[in-house]
Amino acid sequence: MNLETTLLAFTTLFATISPVDVAALFAALTPKTSDKDRRVMALKGTLIAGGILFVFAIFGNAVLMRLGIGLPALRTAGGILLLLIAIDMVFARPSGGSSTTEDETEEAEHKKDISVFPLATPLIAGPGTMGAVILLMAQVSGDWHREISVVIAILAVLVVTLLMLLMAGRIQKLLGVTGLNVITRVVGVLLSALAVQFIFDGIASSGLLV
Repeated sequence: MNLETTLLAFTTLFATISPVDVAALFAALTPKTSDKDRRVMALKGTLIAGGILFVFAIFGNAVLMRLGIGLPALRTAGGILLLLIAIDMVFARPSGGSSTTEDETEEAEHKKDISVFPLATPLIAGPGTMGAVILLMAQVSGDWHREISVVIAILAVLVVTLLMLLMAGRIQKLLGVTGLNVITRVVGVLLSALAVQFIFDGIASSGLLV
């Protein structure tokens, strides 16, 4: 296992998923749901999201290669996508890349079981997270030690997300709107720095600056 790769992957995925925000929205969407049903939905949603992310981790790079998309392009495009998500996080705005849109939230409020939609996707395994997983795996392609590190990071973030979901009600009451926004902004700043680094790496490896 490569510790540096694990930390980078964990930080990136933690920022794109934002487990605390997911937990708060989960609590808001299930106000009349029993604790037992909440636990079942939390576990089911996390497992489904994990399955989606691991499919992208395993097959994402192969699909990109078949499409003729190189790592420099992926790094740059992935960095731009993550930067857009980070900007929304810093300004505490909802983003379709890492959260639900207004229409999706309204639809979810009328559903009894939200484990698949919107919990598994797009809240946990959203477009931003899927893109981040593909990008992280592509960067370590061919080095199985670092690939395992990314997989461990994915598992770790999913475990943290599940724990946050199981404590969703307490987190919402403890932090409130202001506390949640503070955490979102701090994580957003960190993600923006990572995103810019991905963009720089993509441009540098593309040969455009030679």
